[in-house]
Amino acid sequence: MKGFAKYIWLLVAAIAVLLCVRGLKWMADNKWSNLQQDKELYVYPSTPVQEVLDSLSACVKRKGSLERTFRDKQVEKYLTPGHYSFKEGATSVFIARSLNNGWQSPVNLTLSGSLRLKGDIARKIAAQMMVDSAQVASALEDEALLAKFGFTPSTVFALFIPDTYEMFWTASTEEILETQKAAYDSFWTKEKLDRAAAAGLDKLQVSILASIVKGESRMKSDFPKIAGVYLNRIHKGMLLQADPTVAFCFDYTLDRILLKHLSVGSPYNTYKYKGLPPGPICVPDKDYLEAVLDPDYGGGNLFFCADPSFDGSHRFARTFAEHRQNAIAFQKALNARAKNVRVKDSKQ
Repeated sequence: MKGFAKYIWLLVAAIAVLLCVRGLKWMADNKWSNLQQDKELYVYPSTPVQEVLDSLSACVKRKGSLERTFRDKQVEKYLTPGHYSFKEGATSVFIARSLNNGWQSPVNLTLSGSLRLKGDIARKIAAQMMVDSAQVASALEDEALLAKFGFTPSTVFALFIPDTYEMFWTASTEEILETQKAAYDSFWTKEKLDRAAAAGLDKLQVSILASIVKGESRMKSDFPKIAGVYLNRIHKGMLLQADPTVAFCFDYTLDRILLKHLSVGSPYNTYKYKGLPPGPICVPDKDYLEAVLDPDYGGGNLFFCADPSFDGSHRFARTFAEHRQNAIAFQKALNARAKNVRVKDSKQ
């Protein structure tokens, strides 16, 4: 009997040890912090689970706990694409469940810079989101899709309001466009609509003119003055004669706009057709939109020319005679500058 009792005690002890080990493992996997530092992950649909595990393993205290939890929670089967930000101290089970259930952390999508072509928009978005640039480019030509938002392939530049947007990395192209539409609707308050009407414009026309102003200048103080010149010309029934619209006709491939380019047969050619073109020639930033909504008419300015100082500003004129003098001054400065460059090159 003593031998049998000893055997029973040994069995009980073994079971106790086993339960203790299992309990410790459960605590290690479910309750104890494992991640030693903040960790950011981007999981694509094609990302193998082993790659995710290897990336995380370099940042944990107990690699075995992470591997065990991945097996128990079948992460290989349920791994969900997304952007994940795990904080220091995260448990193994929280990491596994997050990956299985798609508990993503949002990313910032920033739209800014020179968005002159649809390809520029597609590349900018694809560089920050999971969507492919070809998908975005296709969507920007999709009449049926854009119609849902009240736009066409010709007017879609107006839909985009350059800013930074928080959204999930896995958002579809349509979801990204929905975010833009929400920003567009938010921008166009009644107060802004009233200001547009005061200038004799609707929302689309404001975006079109703002895109032309963007093509003309990077100096913020000149934006309202340039907008004022074009509005003055529109009100007088004059041709806008805006070089950026001609550049748009050639997909911005021209180094210089020459006289021969001004006869291009496109409705965007404001040297040939009166009024605004049928759509924006780029994505205008808020500053340009605001400039059109609050123009500086300059007492009737109808012309402007780059300043001879080459500081990015412009000289404005009400008459062609004044404008001609400004243009001559700029041309002289341009010739002198070119001469100085040639002299420097000859000395090298």
